[in-house]
Amino acid sequence: MIEQGAPRRRGRPRGGTDSRERIIAAAVDEFGEQGYEASTVRAIAARAGVDSALVHHYFGTKADLFAEVVGIPMRPDIDVPGILNGPRELVGERVVRYVLEAFEKPDVRRRGVVLIRTAIGSRLTTPLLAGFLSRELIGRIARTLDVDDAELRATLVASQIAGLLVARYVIKLPALAAASVDELVTRVGPTVQRYLFG
Repeated sequence: MIEQGAPRRRGRPRGGTDSRERIIAAAVDEFGEQGYEASTVRAIAARAGVDSALVHHYFGTKADLFAEVVGIPMRPDIDVPGILNGPRELVGERVVRYVLEAFEKPDVRRRGVVLIRTAIGSRLTTPLLAGFLSRELIGRIARTLDVDDAELRATLVASQIAGLLVARYVIKLPALAAASVDELVTRVGPTVQRYLFG
């Protein structure tokens, strides 16, 4: 039986004018102390002194909030399922093309390189980024593979992509930096495909 009480308010959950900034500050602290996996929207809301509905209103999911906090320029949690649902024989190439075409956009490249450099050199950012990738990228890929070593296969894909990004956009190895996206898709795609389905 539904209890009769005050009518439920519609629209944006209540919060002060600085609520968004407080949520971001609370998320930085929560992610920093607990890591990505253990952090919850409810705990972040409690730190910020707001209702968890307000966190969802401003940022959507935990992945959305994390992307906002650390400046992730891509959303594998949103994009990867569509890639994996495409023709199976082209998944490797589609994964490589997705990442490279995103990084060819100047704003994505700038933010992505900063994030990669920070993750490599920071004891705080490295486990946060690793947790995010483990759950939102590697975990999603692994769940689509019907094999015993699915997590290892998905992690190998992540390592291949991470190495490609570091070599092309951070270290800027000349031949790799000069290669076209199409050439790299042709050369690296089959390796990713083999990791997934070989």
